[in-house]
Amino acid sequence: MKIITVLLLLSFCCPFSDALKCYVCSSTTTNDACNLSSQTCQTPLDTCMTTVDTFDKIKAIGKYCASARTCKGAASGASVDANGNGNQVTCCSSNLCNINGATGVGLSTLLTLAVCCSHTVLSILWLL
Repeated sequence: MKIITVLLLLSFCCPFSDALKCYVCSSTTTNDACNLSSQTCQTPLDTCMTTVDTFDKIKAIGKYCASARTCKGAASGASVDANGNGNQVTCCSSNLCNINGATGVGLSTLLTLAVCCSHTVLSILWLL
């Protein structure tokens, strides 16, 4: 009886971790359409990954459960050209954290372009 009591007490002391939940979709053109379905990620998938492929201003958004290693690898290989064409990847690891993944990625691109443009302009002005 003591063993059962001890096990019961230990079960209240030990935190239980819930599996990660991510929004999931593939090749959707809007972030809202991508947020219609969520999924509980299976072990060892511990990261929500969002991809945005852009070509001629047309976006294909994908949201998936992934391993942190896979997501970081995809993010490090992602790139966008001066016309906004290319692939962008974001990674996060809390429940339903990829709700604004596509929006955040777009803002990130705009900020990067703004910094590059301002640096170029300032460099030209400094040379004059």
